[in-house]
Amino acid sequence: MPRASTKHFAEAVSIATSSLWMHKLRSILTLIGVVIGVTSVIAVVSLINGANQYVATRVFRLGADVFGLSRQPSIVTNVDDFLEFQKRKRITFEDYEAVRDLCRGCKEVGAALGGRVETKSGLNSLKDTNLRAWTPQMAELYDVDLVAGRHMTETDLHSAAPVCVLGNDIVENLMPGVDPIGREIRWNNTPCQVIGIGKKEGSSLGTSLDNWIILPLTTYNKVNGNQQDSLRVTCRAASAANIRVTVDEVRQIMRGRHHLTYGKKDDFAVETSDSFLDLWKNISGTFFIVMIGIASISLVVGGIVIMNIMLVSVTERTREIGLRKSIGARRGDILRQFLIEASTIAVIGGALGVMLGVLVAKVVSWVTPLPSSVQLWSVIGGLIVALSVGLFFGTYPASKAAKLDPVDALRSE
Repeated sequence: MPRASTKHFAEAVSIATSSLWMHKLRSILTLIGVVIGVTSVIAVVSLINGANQYVATRVFRLGADVFGLSRQPSIVTNVDDFLEFQKRKRITFEDYEAVRDLCRGCKEVGAALGGRVETKSGLNSLKDTNLRAWTPQMAELYDVDLVAGRHMTETDLHSAAPVCVLGNDIVENLMPGVDPIGREIRWNNTPCQVIGIGKKEGSSLGTSLDNWIILPLTTYNKVNGNQQDSLRVTCRAASAANIRVTVDEVRQIMRGRHHLTYGKKDDFAVETSDSFLDLWKNISGTFFIVMIGIASISLVVGGIVIMNIMLVSVTERTREIGLRKSIGARRGDILRQFLIEASTIAVIGGALGVMLGVLVAKVVSWVTPLPSSVQLWSVIGGLIVALSVGLFFGTYPASKAAKLDPVDALRSE
């Protein structure tokens, strides 16, 4: 019995593929909706998976045991919230020192300011350089590796020394072919001595990660006068398991310094790496749902076309159905035959869609900065979706064929 079922299944698949081959144009038009739908699903899933992995490893590079303290969240999506955040107190150098000295659960605490400056060496210049005015701990908190020289020290910070560490882009563009260590470079016309060179990092979504200059925070404040910008304080907990306790400890320190009574909301933001990733996943998840909704329209259209073609097939093969029933074929046999044919058509379209979707994702990654990552589950999911479309939209034509009266079917012309 199992052999007979296998034989019937193989025969049904063979009939379906033969029908597709015999009517090539009709087959292309039948498959196009499913192919477009599955292609869209695979391409979108691959690009979003690639972006999620990229963001987790390259963009939000804070470790699981690291969190940040700032006046407002790093990403603000509401204008009213942004205006409200601007009214908050600044995070000052004294706040940083209080967290550094009072937080018992903090292993390391650093502070930073940032901005964009122009860097110059001789007649060469580089615009839009990422300025990192840091305390010495920030280099370790952000895992900044050097290929030459050294990082700044506490002595550099306390003396507001005019020293700096450079990213690879500045070295290649402003000091090609020379050893930059010990040489002078200018940021916004302020001179500093190069003491270190950062390891080349590449780019992130088309933006260079090597166009930066690190200065002691006190040096930056000395040049720019009184601090007007709010600091960002970065802390490392003793362990990832204790990060929530450490975050609460920092919150209590800051609430005390800002004289916030019980029941008042925090007037500062504390963000962990999970905060960034959760926000990104919400954004990418919304995009994913929208794109899947659009792709579903193509799948529904493709399913309707499959149903229409199967109805045509039932009409064309009415006498065949009557003959099969007259020699003993049961309703279930006819129903199974047409369901298998509809599913085969859909799965072939799904397989083509999977291959095209993977190709589209790879091409997008080749010609744009967007990364992609093809997951096995998405490929299997695409084929299952295609199979489901074939079964759902093939049920009505298959049921109609199964219900045909053999005598009336044989009389049809």
